[in-house]
Amino acid sequence: MGSEERSTWIMLVVAIVAYASYLAVVLGRAGDVPLAEVPYVAPMLWSIGGAIAVSIVLNIAAGIVLRDGAGKKDQRDREIYRFGEYTGQAFLVLGGVAALVMALAEVPHFWIANALYLAFVLSAVLASAAKLVAYRRGLPAW
Repeated sequence: MGSEERSTWIMLVVAIVAYASYLAVVLGRAGDVPLAEVPYVAPMLWSIGGAIAVSIVLNIAAGIVLRDGAGKKDQRDREIYRFGEYTGQAFLVLGGVAALVMALAEVPHFWIANALYLAFVLSAVLASAAKLVAYRRGLPAW
């Protein structure tokens, strides 16, 4: 497994774990309070910041421990990266449109922020999954 594929696995796992942790904290705080009134800003920021930090640390650690293909990126890696990112951007667009519609409808900030966060997570998960499939089965022939 090359460094780019390993980095993709790290991104996939970290995105899922960070979002699941965020959901656990927010839903755990809900209790009898309406969900839109649960304090969500700090857990969201910690979740995002933690995911970034953990991803960086894991990539550095993996690069130190597993030196195979470290820093080497060929044409196939670049094409797979582009394919995955283009695939994942669909959720960013959908999340942005959903947030815009919610803002125009004056929906509480909780729902707008969570729609955007979910869109970013789904984008990362879909992009990572598309890249991993491309690494294992090759790029689709158009």
